[in-house]
Amino acid sequence: MRTTRALMLTVILIGSATLAAQQNGGPKVTPQDLLDGLKDPSRWLTYSGDYFGHRHSPLTQITPENVHQLAAQWTFQTGTQGSFQTTPLVIDGVLYVTVFNNHAWAIDARSARQIWHYRRELPEDMHLCCGTVNRGFGVLGDRLFMTTADAHLLALDMRTGGVAYDVTLADYKLGYSATVAPLVVRDKVIVGIAGAEFGIRGFIDAYDAQTGRRAWRFYTVAGPDDPGGRTWPRGDAYLRGGGSVWVTGTYDPDQNLVFFGTGNPGPDYYSNAREGDNLYTTSVVALDADSGQRRWHYQFTPHDVHDWDSTQVPVLGELTIDGQPRKVVMFANRNGFFYTLDRLTGKVIVARPFVQTTWATEIGADGRPVLLPGHLPDEEGTKTCPDLGGGTNFMSPSYDPTTRLFFVTARETCATYFGFDQKFKPGELYEAGGTQRPRDQKNFGALRAIDPVTGTLKWEFRYPSVSAAGVLTTASGLVFSGDGDGNILAFESRTGRNLWHYQLGSSLRSTAGTTYLLDGRQYLLVPSGSVLTAFALPR
Repeated sequence: MRTTRALMLTVILIGSATLAAQQNGGPKVTPQDLLDGLKDPSRWLTYSGDYFGHRHSPLTQITPENVHQLAAQWTFQTGTQGSFQTTPLVIDGVLYVTVFNNHAWAIDARSARQIWHYRRELPEDMHLCCGTVNRGFGVLGDRLFMTTADAHLLALDMRTGGVAYDVTLADYKLGYSATVAPLVVRDKVIVGIAGAEFGIRGFIDAYDAQTGRRAWRFYTVAGPDDPGGRTWPRGDAYLRGGGSVWVTGTYDPDQNLVFFGTGNPGPDYYSNAREGDNLYTTSVVALDADSGQRRWHYQFTPHDVHDWDSTQVPVLGELTIDGQPRKVVMFANRNGFFYTLDRLTGKVIVARPFVQTTWATEIGADGRPVLLPGHLPDEEGTKTCPDLGGGTNFMSPSYDPTTRLFFVTARETCATYFGFDQKFKPGELYEAGGTQRPRDQKNFGALRAIDPVTGTLKWEFRYPSVSAAGVLTTASGLVFSGDGDGNILAFESRTGRNLWHYQLGSSLRSTAGTTYLLDGRQYLLVPSGSVLTAFALPR
């Protein structure tokens, strides 16, 4: 660990009540505030809004009857390259956002004026599969926490953007990187590492929020002496076994468990390089928040050879199933199946396809997929549905506990997968194959509402092309999401009727925005491209 001063830090004084509050010690976010989630609707304190991953706001000012009146109130231009994949935090009238290349801002939510701007000087010799994206801050006390593309964890002063500490997670020169928004639980900051396409060994870390000292590490690729170690070949294959974690998990305070989805094994496509189930890749793991010890796991795609990361949000809820109350984890997986799992044991309760799946017919009674022949990638290529991007991906779902519907952006696509032997070289891409979409294929996306008790589709709204937008719901009966053509859209949650749209100029990625109350007025804040847009009803 090292303590440094902020790089390229700019502070602009804005002479407002917001700035005065910042300079007088600023807001303090407590562990209880994080537990309370969205009970205070003027705040949005975590990646998903609450620990359960619902992305469901209690606000009701914007309704199905008046949503068509939403109008843009202001925009904030970041002037950076790349696209937002962040969920902005909202704390006492200030927005805290991250964007491409580890830029970060504090912005006055009333005026959209910059309070401070942080920029990290990133090295030029990084090895990244998917760009220098960032998915947002975590927060505790008067500190913001951010991971970096060169595999560090930063703590920033909420008032100034100055760096309180800078911790190295792993060596970026070997292909390690970090894009996940930290999950803060009590006094710990929990993050994951990315880089599976470069033959890294994935892990989930917890750090002391005050000092930056590492509290525990859980490897998402089992070693020879670990439970699950026999699911890898003998030798050192596990050391380059992948298992990235790049989407924020969830937390059950009653069990003191954190839940994270894990990425694909490495290399991605060549089966013979890593015979076995390859635990704990393409899984959801339930870990003790204090120790990092694994309580249980469920592997969605044993021996994945299609790069179907399970780095989706594990959504927690309580459902009545067969007349009995059940604590569950709901998971729309990249492999094309929707799952409802028992939150206490990880056992499958429901598993059904929510997109076209040609690789497996069903999930068997033993929890394993029932495979169809002819879907092992080779040098000639094999066509499989879904494609590399999966039935869904990093875009966040939403769960409405009132309607008990699970909302997800679905992708209907197929691809030809290729696999071949490749020698591993540290710091170089290690995929051992690739994919290609058929030229005559008609791909499309959809917003889908799923009943998690049965896994059945209740309604859908189709898009002409695939979308990477997340989903947001509100207690007034609204669903917000986006198509692949740059539109933010609003729907009636029970029927799927489209009520409103607005062309943003760039498509949404990862999120559908956040909503919050400010001065008695409900706002919808939408990040797209490199622009933030705030919407509200007319006064």
